[in-house]
Amino acid sequence: MQNKILILDDDEDILYFCSVVFEGLNFEVISSPHSKDIIEQVEQCQPNIILIDNWIPGLGGVKATQTLKSNPALNDIPVILFSANSNLPALAEEAGADSYLKKPFDLDELESLALSLLQKKA
Repeated sequence: MQNKILILDDDEDILYFCSVVFEGLNFEVISSPHSKDIIEQVEQCQPNIILIDNWIPGLGGVKATQTLKSNPALNDIPVILFSANSNLPALAEEAGADSYLKKPFDLDELESLALSLLQKKA
């Protein structure tokens, strides 16, 4: 079964590079430029992992992650919060994210972090 990743970011360059990385790993990539209707987005695409920008339009990364993690049907999906914020570790903890990645990030680091979270879930 093919893994799916939902990438929430309004930066087209980041969406492009992240898509290339995960398509190269044979993931189905779904992207969204906003976090409005986060529950509906996740229920519709049923991702195995979620990558969410802290500054995403709509709820924002912290609130969107909290919303997902408070939903019993969706809270086991690993969420990586990513941002250029200097206090990203604290934001990720507040959000309940499974991990975080500081922008700018290395694509190999993104790949290994996502794969390790998926292995833990399996």
